Amino acid sequence: MRTTPFLRNAVPFRGQASSKLRERVRRPQYLNRIALPEDLAPLFKNDDYIGWSGFTGVGYPKTVPTAIADHVEANNLQADPSTKKKFNLFVGASVGPEVEERWAKMDMIARRYPHQVGKEIAKGINSGRIEFADKHLSMFPQDLTYGYYSLKKNHGDPRKPLDWAIVEATAITEDGFIVPGASVGATPEIVQSAEKIIIEVNTLLPNLEGLHDINHSWMPPHRPPYLVTHPQDRIGRTAIPIDPERVIAIVESDKPDNTGENAPEDETSKAIAQHLIAFLSDEVSAGRLPKALLPLQSGIGNVANSIIGGLADGPFEGVHVWTEVLQDTFIRFLDSGKLSFATATSIRFSKEGFDHFYKHWDEYKDRLLLRSQQVANAPEIIRRLGVIAMNTPLEVDIYAHANSTNALGSRMLNGLGGSADFLRNAKLSIMHTPSARPTKTDPTGISCIVPFASHVDQTEHDLDVIVTEQGLADLRGLSPRERAPLIIQKCAHPDYRDILMDYYERALHECLKKGMGHEPHMLRNALKFHINYMDHGTMKIKSWD
Repeated sequence: MRTTPFLRNAVPFRGQASSKLRERVRRPQYLNRIALPEDLAPLFKNDDYIGWSGFTGVGYPKTVPTAIADHVEANNLQADPSTKKKFNLFVGASVGPEVEERWAKMDMIARRYPHQVGKEIAKGINSGRIEFADKHLSMFPQDLTYGYYSLKKNHGDPRKPLDWAIVEATAITEDGFIVPGASVGATPEIVQSAEKIIIEVNTLLPNLEGLHDINHSWMPPHRPPYLVTHPQDRIGRTAIPIDPERVIAIVESDKPDNTGENAPEDETSKAIAQHLIAFLSDEVSAGRLPKALLPLQSGIGNVANSIIGGLADGPFEGVHVWTEVLQDTFIRFLDSGKLSFATATSIRFSKEGFDHFYKHWDEYKDRLLLRSQQVANAPEIIRRLGVIAMNTPLEVDIYAHANSTNALGSRMLNGLGGSADFLRNAKLSIMHTPSARPTKTDPTGISCIVPFASHVDQTEHDLDVIVTEQGLADLRGLSPRERAPLIIQKCAHPDYRDILMDYYERALHECLKKGMGHEPHMLRNALKFHINYMDHGTMKIKSWD
């Protein structure tokens, strides 16, 4: 490729291959492309389109992004608009805070897609410095290959919407293919879409070859079906295929994934888990679920941790998991013998969790499989397998519209992620949340059950069950007028139950008189909870008058 010789002439390849790196890089030609990250940093230009590997803070590049930030900081580039460097950043989901949060704080990110986690990047999005578009995680990789994110890009190969891909590997095969670490995410599509590829080989991590199932991303009308009928089915390769000519540098890395601690379980999350396990047991007794359940999907957070921990102690044997992310409690679930097999796109363990996982790799390696997010979140597979989907929103309204992303309707938090991929297509679509959250002045100042969701990510048409620590509302087959009282009575916090019921009854009375009573609302009052919170720090209004 014409870019490779140019870059070889432009960069002094001063890197030396350590014995560990030589062991991991099995394509000899790549050993001539070993570089130091600080030598690569000046190559990145303002407005470059850059893809990173990584998903939920795992498997992301660590040395080259850090070197780019060091270069910008050392040369004071952000101080002058004429030298300022801002990049368009594409990652499957979130990455480690030491790289992305630093880029955001230094105002190095112009655009970011499709999902993020972090205070600094959220601040940049909400202050208008970073352009951000939320997207279902199953759709982001395909839209990237379609070129949807680079329609206005006027540099580079139009068939390659990214200028760069910087990806982490735990090994490189004889063909030059990439063996990822503990996540796959959108890496296959990112390297497929990039003109130039830099591979960080992380020799601190074990070689995880065999853990992954990688398939090519085809363009319509040539896209074949994903032939998966069981979570254990393999449909692809064990490494990510790439064009070796586009690999311009190999960098050695020895930095761990910065996942931090998983959110701890508490009494609220444990109560939610108990309600859910009782519900699933009743479904088995009624014959609507098999004794081993159906493949489970679980989100991130303390409620998800409690549910999986409860299942490890629960009555179900031979359970399978089809999900996005595995957290620490999945280790307990595996060790209990009750989890037979799990497939995901990322393993997000704490440091202690990863230490245990790698130490017992031989015990786990045949019971786990990591796929790309386009496959892990594929609607057709989720529906075919009959997945039981469980996710956490910010708020749910009395008709079961859920808001997962925008506090008070406007302030972006973490992005949608893959929750709607699962909830729209699962056999059972479950949203679990605490009934209330504290504010600075009120321990139950925010009700998570509201009259009207201030932003809607999952509609009433997609949700079957709402559960809080107060109880569980089974909404299947119910009309909106039947749903509202049930959600209020079963799920709302006692501090809000009466005022919510008063809202519903008033709205029902007014709307029936006007002949518009299908899903009754008093529009003048529908967001009064939120307005009261902004004005007084609590959603506890005095009345609807």
